[in-house]
Amino acid sequence: MNDDIPTYSERAARVDDHPELVSFAGGQEGRVDGRLLTMPNPEVLSKSIRATAQVFEDPKSKALLARIQLVAPSEANVLIIGDTGTGKELIARHVHALSTRRNGPFVAVNCGAFSESLVESELFGHEKGAFTGAFSSKAGWFEAANEGTLFLDEIGDLPLNIQVKLLRVLQEREVVRLGARKPVPINVRLIAATNVRLEEAVKAGHFREDLFYRLRVVHLELHPLRERPGDILPLTRHFVNQYRRRLGYGEVTIRPDTEQKLCQHDWPGNIRELENVIHHGLLIAKNAVLRPEDLYLSTLKLDRSAAPTPDVVADQAVDQLEKALLALFEECHEDLFDKIEEVVMRAAYQYCHCNQVQAARLLGVSRNVIRARLIKIGAISALK
Repeated sequence: MNDDIPTYSERAARVDDHPELVSFAGGQEGRVDGRLLTMPNPEVLSKSIRATAQVFEDPKSKALLARIQLVAPSEANVLIIGDTGTGKELIARHVHALSTRRNGPFVAVNCGAFSESLVESELFGHEKGAFTGAFSSKAGWFEAANEGTLFLDEIGDLPLNIQVKLLRVLQEREVVRLGARKPVPINVRLIAATNVRLEEAVKAGHFREDLFYRLRVVHLELHPLRERPGDILPLTRHFVNQYRRRLGYGEVTIRPDTEQKLCQHDWPGNIRELENVIHHGLLIAKNAVLRPEDLYLSTLKLDRSAAPTPDVVADQAVDQLEKALLALFEECHEDLFDKIEEVVMRAAYQYCHCNQVQAARLLGVSRNVIRARLIKIGAISALK
């Protein structure tokens, strides 16, 4: 039987693979621009979408750091909310580094990286012969993170059936490998992250409400880079120093108009985009001076001011529904109310992945009501 825990190259981090919070000097000699977190082996992540550095200079970032320092020593589960590229994994690693589990493993797993058929095996492990291709037993990521921290990125991508099993693991503190009957005790702190609002996913029936509350004991929100402008120039100086050393350059000067252009950009890709811009800029910069024309900024301007709010979108949907109903009224169908009710019940049931409880909650009725209607229209069997 092969019970080997996955190696770091398979994502399970070693004991010392977490970032340290350090002060770093910026453009002016002797000036401290902020406190810095960096990802272990950032060179390896040069093509990743993950942020490889995080600073806490902007007031919003300082408030986040203070909150982290308060909650990290506890054993509470943590839910991190933030856009792609804002540094969610760095924050998770820092929570781990400040906890009593700092000498245990830190295991980072992207839930969206696995197919639905493989995610259960990856998380909980499997026994030999559990499925086609399972030639040996293998521990899952929960076992790999035992006595440490498991970081589940993009938690909202987990299928509903895996959410049920994850909830059980968190409640029972044990996992059952795929194809096994005997549970394996675990001692793991869970940190989850997502770039979507899980509250909306819960309302839509895509994420279990009980799991949401189990994960959201501690809530940490990472603001996008455009909302914490005080971090832009400290991060710029860090990336300039990092890449000039990697490229074998001497000191690099950042012109004031370059700094102004950096601060005015919207940064839809957040820290990861900033790093790529600086890397490219240094490759084409002349005479060790970073000029505005050296910055290849994204044209993906997100017109957030013009984007419709959720309330506006809901009003538009109601208007479309009213027009559809008026069209039906014009045709004078018999049993029109029953037909409309059937469409509503069937659509809600399918939208909630055939989950009666979630569909009932979505429509604001009891499960008994929706079950009776679904049986009446033949969507489910009376024995179901």
